[in-house]
This record gives sequence, structure tokens and C-alpha cells, in this order.
Amino acid sequence: MGPTRDTLPGGRAHFQHGPIDLVIGAEGDAAAVACAHESAWARFATVLMELVSELPTLRQPVDERCPLQGVIARRMWSACAPHRARFITPMAAVAGAVAQEIAACYARPGIVRAWVNNGGDIALHLAPGAQVRVGLFADLARFDGATSRDALPTDAQFSVTADLPVRGIATSGWRGRSFSLGIADSVTVLAHEAAAADAAASMVANAVDVDDARIVRRPANTIKDDTDLGARLVTVDVPPLPPGLVDHALDAGLAHAQALRAQGLIWHAALTCQGRWRSTSDTIGAVIA
Repeated sequence: MGPTRDTLPGGRAHFQHGPIDLVIGAEGDAAAVACAHESAWARFATVLMELVSELPTLRQPVDERCPLQGVIARRMWSACAPHRARFITPMAAVAGAVAQEIAACYARPGIVRAWVNNGGDIALHLAPGAQVRVGLFADLARFDGATSRDALPTDAQFSVTADLPVRGIATSGWRGRSFSLGIADSVTVLAHEAAAADAAASMVANAVDVDDARIVRRPANTIKDDTDLGARLVTVDVPPLPPGLVDHALDAGLAHAQALRAQGLIWHAALTCQGRWRSTSDTIGAVIA
């Protein structure tokens, strides 16, 4: 089946093709917004096959040299390369990299702000003076499918303004649509680009971990045969743990996030697990608490 598009309430665009599912919002001059939507749609129609053509290589661990050819594929590799001391493949940045590619279509005169949400990984365009308000939903176990997304109670909200070095937001955790090696309910990362945020969120979520026999883990390839993680153990269930163990796991993740921030790879991160949290930002942490 080929790519499809719809218009959602509020004038948002919905693009879908295979596993790629984008919700796009844009504000500004009506003609500029309409033109940007058409440009984004034309680019979106080529994305999936472009990635599929290099999929075997995209599933290989990142090495010192980039063997990829496509613009999005190379962006995925570049976002993951700073993390290659630990196991990572370019697929760790696929959602953010795709969102970033489509968001670029809105970086034009007349567009005040735009956002491309690819399953929770978000790329932003903000003209000078613009801002967006972002909601953080920390634990998917509390999600009620009957609740309207517009009425979804968030655990935190924060603003991203045009003067900040943030154009990408990504969230990872063991309950999400991708596998995780750790036990975080969610790790939300703010970074200069969406692909970079996506890769970093995956790595920080992996680092939120602790050894405990009650945590259920399985080889990734027994759950999904085409996974890029092979036989690595991924988390499939985390029972209630003593607060001390949760704190230990969060502290490990926070240390990794702070190291990435010191390297300039992320701007901030918020980590949650079983009702407890850590953050590299006192502002975000205060709101979650």
C-alpha cells in the first residue's frame, strides 16, 4: 500500500506509509502553510522506499565510516555515531531523522512555527520569536485509549522558544514502540535536532537499568525476527521495584544523560520510572514532581 494523507482537526496533516505515521502542525500565512504541506507530502512519498533500499546496512552497528548514501540514512548514522562506544545502529534515530527531514519543508518565509510528530519523536521549526508548548506523558501504562488525546493529562509541560538550541524532542522507554535494554518508563530528550534527540533518548533509556531477577527480559530476535538488536536482551516486563532499586537505575541513567549534555549532544533530559524521576533541568524536574 502506498502513502496516504488526511486532514485532522485544527488543520493538522496526517501522513502515513507503512510504519511511518506523522502528525504535522503548521501556523502562519495560509498560502505558505498550504505550499509547505504540498512540499512535505511530495518528500514524504519517497521516504520509505529510500530507507528500505539501505535497510540491511541501517541495521548494522555504527562504525567509524558511514557506508550509507541517502540523506536521511546518513543523518541517522551521524546522530548515532557519537554513541558508538556502546552498541547502537542507525535505526536508533530513524523516527527523529524522518521527522527532521519533513520539518525542513516548513522552514520557509510565512511559516511562524511547525512541528512534525513521528510517534512521539518531534522535529520543530520556529521562526524568531515563536515558541511551542510541549506536554510530557511519562508512563504509557496509565494511557486510557478511550481518553481524547486533546484531553490527555500530562505529567509535565514546558516551552521551547526560538532562541533555545532545541529543534528536536524524543522519548524512549521499555513500554514504547521500540525495544529498550533498560527499565525507564520514559526518557524524554531535548536536543538541537530530532535525530540527535532520538538517538540520545534510546541510549539514556538503556542506561536506566538495574540487575534484578524480577525484571523479565527476552532476546529481541525472539520477539521480532528482523530487529537490529539481534539476540540482545530487551525488557518486556518490570514489576514494582523497591524505591532504592528504582533510584539506582535512575541515577545511572542521569549520569549518562549528564555526560551527553557535557558533550553538547543534548540540551536537557527528563527520566521517569515507577513514579520517580530525575532531570538535567531543575525547571522540568520541578514540573514533573
